[in-house]
Amino acid sequence: MKFEKHVFICTNERAAGERKSCGNAHGLELVKCFKKQLKDLGLNTKIRAQQPGCLDACEHGPALVVYPDGVFYGGVEISDVDQIVNDHLINNKPVERLVINFNESD
Repeated sequence: MKFEKHVFICTNERAAGERKSCGNAHGLELVKCFKKQLKDLGLNTKIRAQQPGCLDACEHGPALVVYPDGVFYGGVEISDVDQIVNDHLINNKPVERLVINFNESD
């Protein structure tokens, strides 16, 4: 089955004292919310949400990336799921306030 878009939501968990951990910062809950939202809207046959390994965007977490667009989001909260689904996944307009700009220094 070919999907139009993939949403990879980081769920990586790290030991205490290491880099920020998306998994410890509600990454799994984000996966569940995206899957539910896509299913409820009948989009789960066109758009897939899944958990990958680490996205190496730990300092920006919880992080996710939308492909094939290559847009990374950081600091994503459960309350952001609806906007990402509606604005980006359905209407192809990234949610700028959450987009990670890797070129900016932290």
